[in-house]
Amino acid sequence: MGQVRAATAAEDTASMDVTFVAGESYEVVVRGHRIRVDQPPEAGGGDEAPTPVELFVASLATCVGFYAGQYLTRHGLSRDGLGVSVDFRMASDRPARVAGVHLSVRAPEGFPPARREGLLAVASHCTVHNSLVTAPEIVIDVR
Repeated sequence: MGQVRAATAAEDTASMDVTFVAGESYEVVVRGHRIRVDQPPEAGGGDEAPTPVELFVASLATCVGFYAGQYLTRHGLSRDGLGVSVDFRMASDRPARVAGVHLSVRAPEGFPPARREGLLAVASHCTVHNSLVTAPEIVIDVR
């Protein structure tokens, strides 16, 4: 059983627990929520859930969306139609990693063009993005 620690805005530390399920599937429990990850068949999995890398990219995209939504609400604008499209590519060399991510925020219908730069500035500084730009200390041990 592995343990992953993550910080949240409300707390200095938070905990998650990751356990093996079967095949290449694992389950994460965080604050009572359960999230499963798996691998596609070509990596030995059953493709019954997103991969850890897909969840990593999804974390970035949903964080960008959250910050964009907060910006819209702060400025009295609707979130209806707000979305984030994301494409990512894996590195072709070692170590295995995500080499590039492109996110496009879809502003709601009627979004004022004059607010575009402000929305981009806020969305570009979400917590997950900040954590990638200023990398956290990561410690892995075996018990």
